[in-house]
Amino acid sequence: MEKRIYNFSAGPAILPEEVLKEAQEQLFSYKDTGMSVMEMSHRSKAYDEIFKGAQNDLRKLLKIGDDYDVLFLQGGATLQFSMVPLNLMPPNNKADYINTGAWSKKAIKEAKRVGEVNVAATSESTNFNRIPKQEELKLNADASYVHFTSNNTIFGTEFRNEPEVGNVPLVCDASSDFLHKFVDINKYGLIYAGSQKNMGPAGVTVVIIKRDLLQRSSDNLHTYLNYKVHSEGDSLYNTPATFSIYVVGLVYKWLLNMGGLDEMYKRNVEKANILYDYIDASDGYYIGTAEKEDRSLMNVTYRLPNEDLEKKIIAEASAKGFSGIKGHRSVGGIRASIYNAFPKKGVADLVEFMKDFKKNN
Repeated sequence: MEKRIYNFSAGPAILPEEVLKEAQEQLFSYKDTGMSVMEMSHRSKAYDEIFKGAQNDLRKLLKIGDDYDVLFLQGGATLQFSMVPLNLMPPNNKADYINTGAWSKKAIKEAKRVGEVNVAATSESTNFNRIPKQEELKLNADASYVHFTSNNTIFGTEFRNEPEVGNVPLVCDASSDFLHKFVDINKYGLIYAGSQKNMGPAGVTVVIIKRDLLQRSSDNLHTYLNYKVHSEGDSLYNTPATFSIYVVGLVYKWLLNMGGLDEMYKRNVEKANILYDYIDASDGYYIGTAEKEDRSLMNVTYRLPNEDLEKKIIAEASAKGFSGIKGHRSVGGIRASIYNAFPKKGVADLVEFMKDFKKNN
């Protein structure tokens, strides 16, 4: 195809065009090595430069100090739902979880297999249309950690700031808004994120862990499930997702070249406001599903007056090159995912399409 469509998919999602073109250019023979990155030994000198470069660029983006490890693992956020409690819940075998949607619930389910889970707050009674406020949190001082999901792709909500949890380590599933803005890594004990939404292709999961937490990882754990093993092996205990890590590294370089995460945040706010402002000005034709103060910058969720109109707008949007706006199957409605790489023009064009649809329907 000469012309690319607007990909609003929640994930796997849009990648920067510059990244795709560079990967394409180097696909057959990476920097005159005579082989593709997909064919390289993960222990070769050429791949070591790719791997270390990705780690170092992520450290630059988030100003990650030497007291944290940066791991590139596999299994997506789903495996981390188990690895986090298996490694960090001992010795107290208690943890606090903030429940803000489907992915939080999955994380809670796995943690309950390991120890006692206190749901410190939940917005389930209002179908997860908001983020619980700080004063709602009922935290345990002896919890091993507090877990939250920073952005909720299905319900279109996002934490504006980290929950305040005192001296208890803070753990975050940041899969769907990782690197959309700068965060102070020193507030966290561990952050994990699957790559396929805002960072690269599927296959690699980033884990940033404070090194002093590694002492909690028991030698009795299954080997691959032990953070300490991956730390000691520099994420090379087994063959990593080599090509995915390569592309993720290209995305990190793209972010640095764009001016870093503060600049990216400005752009993300600007993009989201174009769509939210029109939704709010549509006289109730388009109705946002999340509370305004908790709206996600990454996943804009909204409804139309009835499901027939929703089916119609999805079909017409697809025909006009706006792909992936159908809401998650569990909630219906419309969802426009506008991650870092999504162009501002694409959001503006969607709004023009929505205006025409409203006028004609």
